[in-house]
Amino acid sequence: MAANPQSSETADGDLWVFGYGSLMWKPGFAFLEQTPARLIGEHRALCVYSFDHRGTPEKPGLVLGLDRGGACRGIAFRVAAHLRNDTIAYLRGREQTTNVYREVMRSVWLENEARDRVSALAYVVDRGHVQYAGRLSLAEQLRLVQQGHGRSGDNRDYVLSTVAAIEKQGFRDTQLHQLAAMLRDAGTRHHDARAAGGTEPG
Repeated sequence: MAANPQSSETADGDLWVFGYGSLMWKPGFAFLEQTPARLIGEHRALCVYSFDHRGTPEKPGLVLGLDRGGACRGIAFRVAAHLRNDTIAYLRGREQTTNVYREVMRSVWLENEARDRVSALAYVVDRGHVQYAGRLSLAEQLRLVQQGHGRSGDNRDYVLSTVAAIEKQGFRDTQLHQLAAMLRDAGTRHHDARAAGGTEPG
C-alpha cells in the first residue's frame, strides 16, 4: 500500500521530492537544495501513454514513469517544512490529472559527500491503469513521441529536455539517449526535405 506523504517526515520536517523526468528540468516549486540521487527498486521508463500534458486520448504521447525493477538516477529536492502541504498539492495537480501514478515514499540515496539516505516523495506508474504502456520498441516510442502534443507542448521537447537534464547531471540513460538521437535525426531529415522542396503549400 502506498505511504501517505503527509505523515512521512524527515527529522527536521522538510519534504524530499525525487525527480526523474520533467521535474529534473522544471520542478515548478520552491526548494532549499537539489542533490543528485539514486532510487533502488524502480527504473525510469517511457511507459505511460500521455492523454493530457504531451498528447490526447485520440493521439497519445509517451511520458516517463518509475517502473518496477532496477534503479534510477535523478534529483532529490529538499522542500522547507512550511511549504510541504502546498508542494504536495501542486505535485498532485500536476502529476495526477489522470491518476496514472501511485504517490509513494521511497528511500533514495543522495550522491553527496555523506551518501545520506532520505525518504522522498516519488511517483510510480500504476501498472493496472489504462495508460500503462509497458515495454515498447524504440520504433513505437518514436512514433508516439513524434505525434504527441498536449497542453504542456510537444512530446519531442519533453524527451529532449529530459535527456539534456540527465546529461547535465553527468550520466546517460541508454534508451532515452537512443530515442533522442532518432528524434534529432528525424527532425534533420524533415528539415532537409522541406528545404529541398522549397516553400510549403498554402
